[in-house]
Amino acid sequence: MPESLRIVHCFRSPVGGIFRHVRDLAGAQVAAGHQVGIVCDSTTGGEYEARMLRELETKLPLGVHRTPMQRHIGLGDLSSAWKTYDIIKELRPDVLHGHGAKGGVYSRMFGTLLRVSRYRVARLYSPHGGSLHYDEKSVTGRFFFALERIMERLSEHILFVSRQERDTFVRKVGPPRAPNTVVYNGVTGREFEPVAASADAADFLYIGMMRDLKGPDLFIEALQLAERATGRRLSAFMVGAGEDRDKYVAQVAERGLADRVHFRDPMPAREAFALARIVVVPSRAEAMPYIVLEALAAGKLMVATSVGGIPEIFENAPAALVEPSAQAIAAGMARAIDDEAAYAAVMPSGEEVRARFGADAMASRIEGIYREARRN
Repeated sequence: MPESLRIVHCFRSPVGGIFRHVRDLAGAQVAAGHQVGIVCDSTTGGEYEARMLRELETKLPLGVHRTPMQRHIGLGDLSSAWKTYDIIKELRPDVLHGHGAKGGVYSRMFGTLLRVSRYRVARLYSPHGGSLHYDEKSVTGRFFFALERIMERLSEHILFVSRQERDTFVRKVGPPRAPNTVVYNGVTGREFEPVAASADAADFLYIGMMRDLKGPDLFIEALQLAERATGRRLSAFMVGAGEDRDKYVAQVAERGLADRVHFRDPMPAREAFALARIVVVPSRAEAMPYIVLEALAAGKLMVATSVGGIPEIFENAPAALVEPSAQAIAAGMARAIDDEAAYAAVMPSGEEVRARFGADAMASRIEGIYREARRN
């Protein structure tokens, strides 16, 4: 029987796609007999995320450990970093897997300190977009890409969630010198049960973080443009939380849409899918967004921007993709709402999504990479 591993996942923000990825991966790893724990920030996320972490903690042998982690590097980062290191050292991981920019730095820096202390630990990193979203011409971007180059030397393996993410790394940071693999995100079997729209469902749904990178402002503008194009009043739900949410509430009010655009706090994706007939993913940048996979698995119609790894999901059904502009998104929304039956024909099939993006396959491949990294 293969050796059981002590696996610690380190990331900053327990929200969005990274959190979903870690939850699925950790659950599959526990089911495979491994000792798994999580270390993440204690200052982000609301009651919904806190409840999910409490539920997760009951299933993880190494527990859930929350400590303050700043989003940006600063003087306060020194004390929070030291607290994180103490937690990780106490957990004695065989594998330290960092997710996102902050988790990637912490996992490789602290893993290296443990290795200097003659403690054998494999250091792995999954960018999940993270610092790769920065403009390579900006001062901030140059700083983070130089840091990525340094940290790469401290990595046993880099895991990319899409070919596009790896290509972006090559373009902005340079060809990876550490071993690296593309492993797609995966959804679980139970998520392939169709979710029907409720009797009073809205026309469109935005679900995700409330920040400009994810395009809520584009969604609002596109909804108004789609109304003009179709000559009808359109309704929508916007589900999520984030530091810019108040700005989008104000944008909806300014455009006279407050009576038909309704905001909801974060909720399970499948609950949100019942709120509307068509899901819109208006992101300006992505890695391999879970919400796209979840919505397709649930049989939802979708308009999505052609950014990040999304085109890899729609390789055999590119007609549902649009450019990340309000005008292009509005055109896609108008086309979808005008003839939903015809639009359904351009969606990827559930069978194709299941074959290419299954959670079990994702976890199995990553376990093999962990074991190989442990031998280095």
